[in-house]
Amino acid sequence: MNRKKIQLSKISVFLILAAELIFFSVAADNFFSMSNLLGIGRQVATTGIAAVGMTILLLVGGIDISVGTMCAFTGVVCTKLVVEARFPIWAAVIATMLVGAFCGSINGFMCTHFKIPAMIGTMAMQTIAKGCGYLLTGGIPITGLPDSFRVFGQGYIGQLPVPLCIMVAAFILGFILLEKTYFGRHIYAVGGNQEAARLSGIHTKKVQMICYVVCSTLAAVAGIITASRVNSGQPAVGVGFEMDAITASVLGGVSLMGGEGRIINVAAGVLIMGILSNGMVMLDLSEYTQWVVKGMVLLFAVAVDNIQKGLVKKQS
Repeated sequence: MNRKKIQLSKISVFLILAAELIFFSVAADNFFSMSNLLGIGRQVATTGIAAVGMTILLLVGGIDISVGTMCAFTGVVCTKLVVEARFPIWAAVIATMLVGAFCGSINGFMCTHFKIPAMIGTMAMQTIAKGCGYLLTGGIPITGLPDSFRVFGQGYIGQLPVPLCIMVAAFILGFILLEKTYFGRHIYAVGGNQEAARLSGIHTKKVQMICYVVCSTLAAVAGIITASRVNSGQPAVGVGFEMDAITASVLGGVSLMGGEGRIINVAAGVLIMGILSNGMVMLDLSEYTQWVVKGMVLLFAVAVDNIQKGLVKKQS
């Protein structure tokens, strides 16, 4: 009986997704229109990209609450390089990703070598990135971007939005990393039992450092796409963005304690969050109501995670 419950908990995210699709298809007109579905894909892209990095970090036992401000900060960096420093767009994108990687390495170094709790260490980075974003802009959005910059957030490949294509590529690469490589097995091992992983010869600090770097780098990618969508560098974007990424990951079955979860389920979690936001807008619910609902979804996701761990312990 317990085994059936465990299996049910693993597919619960897909059942929730199916129920959500049925509900909004009935409650909201034109929900299943192609334009709305592609719009959802565009809207969830940045959350999905950040959720891939957050998932990898959560699996290793870490967390990064600075991804929202990192998204805003790196968007400012990229637009400033293009507009004021006259960087070619490709060079600005690479430089911005390197900035994200550098910030992630600081997070990883502080949390692994100085044993600063991840929540505190990344909260400090959140404040630093926020301050740097406002220092670079003076609180005024950076505008004057070339039309070619819009491709990352507003362009299409065929009929598919470019942001959606980037998100799908991020999930594919994340799946390959976690499911098909030795490093992915090391991530699960470190997250499951760090001391046992260390004794088995895994360089646990190195694994954690890389995961922090990956998380911040993907947040930088999300920042570039966001800046492209709004066609400006704004230090105020990304508020609450980290909670969407965390909620999508946990809703997808990733344990906050590390070592448990699959990235395929996280993709379903991202879709649940995106469809929920889109459906609430179509039902004309206020933004404040949407905050309440999203908070309740996060509580639900954590409760399901705890129930699942309890079932696994009973089974073992």
